[in-house]
Amino acid sequence: MALTVLCISFLVFLLLGVPVAFSIALSCIATYWTEGFPLELAFQNMISGMNVFSFLAIPFFIFSGELMLHGGIADKIVNFARNMIGHRRGGLGMANVVACTLFGGVSGSPVADVSAMGGVMIPMMKKEGYSADYAVNVTTHASLCGALMPTSHNLIIYAFAASSSSGLLMGKDIMIKGVSIGDLMFAGLLPVIVLMVCMLFAAYWVAKKEGYPIRADGSSTLDKFAGWNAVLTSGVAALPGMFVVVIILGCIIMGITTATEAAGIAVVYSLFLTFVGYRTMTWEKLMKAAAKAAKTTGVVLLLIGVSTMFQYIMTILEIPDKTAELLLSATTDPIVMFLLINLILFLLGTFMDMASTILICTPLFLPLAIHMGMGPVQFGIVMLLNCALGLNTPPVGTTQFVGCAIGEVSVEQVMKSILPFYGALFAVMAVVTYFPAFSTWIPSLLKGAPVY
Repeated sequence: MALTVLCISFLVFLLLGVPVAFSIALSCIATYWTEGFPLELAFQNMISGMNVFSFLAIPFFIFSGELMLHGGIADKIVNFARNMIGHRRGGLGMANVVACTLFGGVSGSPVADVSAMGGVMIPMMKKEGYSADYAVNVTTHASLCGALMPTSHNLIIYAFAASSSSGLLMGKDIMIKGVSIGDLMFAGLLPVIVLMVCMLFAAYWVAKKEGYPIRADGSSTLDKFAGWNAVLTSGVAALPGMFVVVIILGCIIMGITTATEAAGIAVVYSLFLTFVGYRTMTWEKLMKAAAKAAKTTGVVLLLIGVSTMFQYIMTILEIPDKTAELLLSATTDPIVMFLLINLILFLLGTFMDMASTILICTPLFLPLAIHMGMGPVQFGIVMLLNCALGLNTPPVGTTQFVGCAIGEVSVEQVMKSILPFYGALFAVMAVVTYFPAFSTWIPSLLKGAPVY
């Protein structure tokens, strides 16, 4: 009865258009009431879920990204990427991929990446004769790299969700002592490189197939190479902005700081760089960055709080065990099982935002993944890739809607030419899912011990 109330009420609230965080909270309260639990317990779970010291890294990472976004770092990265490969066939599209990847490392947010890069690159590509749907697809898919970058606050959300996923599964005690945020940061580096390469290939293949660039005057001539001096000059100008990733990873590698403290240092560095280094930050922009960071942080922490209520109910009702029984009744082959988990995560990601999917699905599928031989670090990268893909898939494709708004093109038109870019994403998903070394090799190398 309680499980029925939980599932049906959650779906009803979502269909009525209630925001995900409130849908989770209301369905949990309805279930608590059905089971006769005191409602005070629900709010105690909510507060305890948000009251975690390591979550200080979330507002720091978000604020650092907003400072870089409003501080004009995007223009310098775009200039560097265009000077480097903009002269080749489909060069502006490939420059867009490189620029989105680099800025994703600065912002740690696919949505911020699309907003910054899309505002610059999409109108530029349209002006040069590229179709609007191509410009939007290149930007929105390349921006997904931000979800795996060290500055991504979603890594911290996953680490929290994973630490709450221990318990009995099929009569076996699955203990997850905690996932290192530092391990997750390094685990995403190689998949990001592979994802960028696949996106470069997709952008080039489509550009070659369509004969891009075709200019407004009907010509198809390519831009001239700006020269290595221009590449070096623009690279030096963009380097300080991208150095924030080096600061974060360097502090963690050398044991100088924890991930939370490194995030605080990133904020101080971003303030210094935008105010003193580039001198592009104004008090008005600072207030906008602070307001946006506060709003995003509030939404994320609210989701964490209500998801703690949800996880408590799942534990009481043994939902992970029932989910595992259902999937294991379909197959016991790890290859097929991981394919099923990916499909379910992808489908759920099309209806929920990234943080919600991570918080709800990690306790459900992580114990099962461990039971089938996949470690929590590898599963974290698989989870983040699936959630990122959901950001670019209707009906809740946030990055796609932002890109379409900038490009002034309909979602339907963009979906008609999306398959090559989807193919690149699914190829990376397959590699990360079935080849653990792609996500565990770098953290294992740095630790000197296996990381799973």
